Amino acid sequence: MNPQTAVLNVHQMNEADRLTVAEGTPTAMLMGNAGRAVAFEIERRWTKCPVTVLCGTGSNGGDGFVVARSLAESGWPVRLALLGPRDHLAGASRHHAAQWHGAVEPMTPAVLDGAELVVDAIFGSGLSRALEGPAEETLAAAAHKGLPIVAIDVPSGLMGDTGVTLGAVAAVLTVTFFRKKPGHILLPGRSLCGEVVLADIGTSPSVLDQILPDTFENDPVLWVSDLPRLEANGNKYTRGHALIYGGYPMTGAARMAARAAARTGAGLTTIAVPEKALPIYAAALTSIMVHPLVASMDFDELLADRRFSAFLIGPGAGTGEETRLRALAMLKTGRPTLLDADAITAFQEDPPALDRAIVGPCVLTPHDGEFQRLFDPSGDKLTRVRAAARRSGAIIILKGSDTVVAAPDGRTVINTNAPPTLATAGAGDVLSGMVLGLLAQGMEPFLAAAAAVWLHGAAASEFGPGLMAEDLPDLLPGVFRNLYK
Repeated sequence: MNPQTAVLNVHQMNEADRLTVAEGTPTAMLMGNAGRAVAFEIERRWTKCPVTVLCGTGSNGGDGFVVARSLAESGWPVRLALLGPRDHLAGASRHHAAQWHGAVEPMTPAVLDGAELVVDAIFGSGLSRALEGPAEETLAAAAHKGLPIVAIDVPSGLMGDTGVTLGAVAAVLTVTFFRKKPGHILLPGRSLCGEVVLADIGTSPSVLDQILPDTFENDPVLWVSDLPRLEANGNKYTRGHALIYGGYPMTGAARMAARAAARTGAGLTTIAVPEKALPIYAAALTSIMVHPLVASMDFDELLADRRFSAFLIGPGAGTGEETRLRALAMLKTGRPTLLDADAITAFQEDPPALDRAIVGPCVLTPHDGEFQRLFDPSGDKLTRVRAAARRSGAIIILKGSDTVVAAPDGRTVINTNAPPTLATAGAGDVLSGMVLGLLAQGMEPFLAAAAAVWLHGAAASEFGPGLMAEDLPDLLPGVFRNLYK
């Protein structure tokens, strides 16, 4: 996948630094570049004002000493406070501390007196325990005073690998280096980082060839070249035929999914429905075909038709045995199959049965509650979604404001473009239909999932406040036009 949007965990970022140093860039130079990059971003956003730089004794603190020196040299009034004895500084941090000729005060809330801006250079992403003592007290005092905080790497107290907070205070700006970390884009970390700036400090991009990242921030560069393209000699059959099982009496969910599949490009879309539901579906749909299921064998006969290229079951289907059996029948075909909503819950009494049934391309689209019915909910979000994908053999889309898509081989994307307006009934049904539409056209399932999640967010952002789920399919043509420009 495109390394441009790679996301590195703390260990991988440390390895990137080590490899860069091994190629001949001194650690002190990297630290100097980092500190100057932070000072540059501060000077771009604020006029000269009193600033307090809070430093730890590790490399994050070393960056802080560089920030303090750079700002002071530009005429800013700077106070610097250190958490711990100065003789605990080592290596590049000691080197840069020696070039700071101002006072080094102990870290207490008193160092904030008169400050109009605070730089958090205490811990960075390596912290694995809750904030406590003078660091916690001083950052809490800064927040209480309403002082803007600029964090180096991540706000102190935020776990770089998970986005989990151990007492972190929100920053208005976070400057990090080379590549983002999961903590910058997973919640609640994303909301604590404020604006995130990715600064180039001289880390060699070639290190990614050795690190081989498997986590990415979702972006069209990852999948736009794989989106299905219209061919001059194509027809509705070459664009794929999507089949949805439509439930009763809850009919709206499947209808929205069907319209989304068609808007995403499926050449034909059919909903198979109980015979008694046929008038409801037929009256509400025009270009979507509706197939009544009269006898028990009708569904199996539909699945035997090889012209259907992808299947969806779940929206409005009900959580009973009938849904479970029809999901199993779809999976048995080995063709791309998506299980959402009720079709996921239908396996809650026997999750291994679902795992065993997945013999072909499969996508599961749970929200947190549905996820917990099938998979281990313990651990951070990335870990548990990857484990679920690995165990089941399916692509997992764990929906939320920070939707994570994971493949059984470990590839993972974190989505960041979903607006709050997507928190509305039916939005998940539309997403399922969008994934289905791309699967029906032959797009690789992991990329189809990542693309659909991003397109879903982009469509919602295009509409703005007042969004209803049924608005989303009709917004997709505009999103596609912008992508193809």
